[in-house]
Amino acid sequence: MPVMISLLRGVNVGGHKKIQMEALRTLYRRLGLKDARTYVQSGNVVFSTSKRAPGRLADEIESGIARTFGFPAGVVLRTAAELRKIVARNPFASRRNIHPGKLVTIFVERDLDAATRARLLAIQTDREEVHLAGRELYVYFPDGMGRSKLWPAIDKALGNAGTARNWNTVMKLLEMAEALEAQPPGVLRAASSD
Repeated sequence: MPVMISLLRGVNVGGHKKIQMEALRTLYRRLGLKDARTYVQSGNVVFSTSKRAPGRLADEIESGIARTFGFPAGVVLRTAAELRKIVARNPFASRRNIHPGKLVTIFVERDLDAATRARLLAIQTDREEVHLAGRELYVYFPDGMGRSKLWPAIDKALGNAGTARNWNTVMKLLEMAEALEAQPPGVLRAASSD
């Protein structure tokens, strides 16, 4: 059964849109998704599923969140194979002194159109670096994301359609996805890495 990773946008950030991870795992089980495991409190879920239409699946999860928790939350999906490719094409991989907590991957729902790409490439940066690759942006914030003016500009250019994860989280999600892929069918798996 294929393994997928869902990344929720804007949950448990700044005290808004609170979702307990156990309740989120329960929702995924109710939706027929198997072996749901969460990582940290920002809505990262690794699971297996026989459902093959990612767009429809994202819509099902979004609807389930709205019904269960009373607010909307965007969902971006990637397969384990896609996440491996994302890690493999990291443009910063060969560079020394890149702090993984300051390297961010922004995941968007669909390929960026030419107008959005142009808006992103036109953003003025100070020391930050931005690389676009398919449905991901790799952004390095050498001074951290907290005070950067780049992140709000990227969010605006994307039309609030992306969700960001630091490189430590990306690597942990890949580790979790590969561990789930390696499990024989029918083996009881741990529910969480919170």
